Amino acid sequence: MKRLIIATAFFVLLILAWHLLVRTGVWSPVLLPGPAAVGEYLWEALKDGSLASSSWVTLQRLLLGYLIGCAIGLPLGILTARSKTLNDTLGVLALGLQTLPSVCWVPLALIWFGQSESAMLFVVIMGTLWSVLISVDNGVRNLPPIYTRAARTMGSRGFHTLRHVILPASMPYVISGMKQGWAFAWRSLMAAEIYVTLLTGYGLGHLLHFGRELNAMDQVAGVMLVIVLIGLLADKILFSPWERFLHRRWGLNG
Repeated sequence: MKRLIIATAFFVLLILAWHLLVRTGVWSPVLLPGPAAVGEYLWEALKDGSLASSSWVTLQRLLLGYLIGCAIGLPLGILTARSKTLNDTLGVLALGLQTLPSVCWVPLALIWFGQSESAMLFVVIMGTLWSVLISVDNGVRNLPPIYTRAARTMGSRGFHTLRHVILPASMPYVISGMKQGWAFAWRSLMAAEIYVTLLTGYGLGHLLHFGRELNAMDQVAGVMLVIVLIGLLADKILFSPWERFLHRRWGLNG
């Protein structure tokens, strides 16, 4: 309860400071509208359905690209951790590509796939894949050797060891990588939606782009707030329960 009160007070003070900075003219309302103007835009966008439909379109793209990226990155991370050859080749490539900003994939996606859903999907996958791969690789590689030695002593071999020893013990790294991959997927998709123009299926990134084109900063700020809220909800619903479970499972709670 105390944490909730502190968090609520913090955000109330933040909104109040935002309002005062705009009201006193420190920030120009043309460049950054006050919370009332942003709230009015959000209300109107909710009433006409544009915000809900754009959020749904974006979430569909995000989930599909993210799941594909995880499905590829998880097994590749295990393979690079178990094979020195793959670690020296694919592992090095993954480290390099992880540092590449997500927006750098957009020109390549446009050339390969044109103005299409496939282009945005490709960018999201590339934003997710390498982060997940590296985290899984680190998790498997940093596993205490005593775990696998104990498993071999009890007769465990091959896939049985992987399934019942290596993967469960690596789960904190895996969940951390998936959480980071989710953040990279969001950034990648926003970059893709801003630059890839579609006649149908406008997402939140397109709303950001249209707001910039029309100099509608209330729309830009409102959409940014929605993106932040969706990210926080995803963390609370998807990742926090897993993290709490792992902390209890491995005795990491104080």
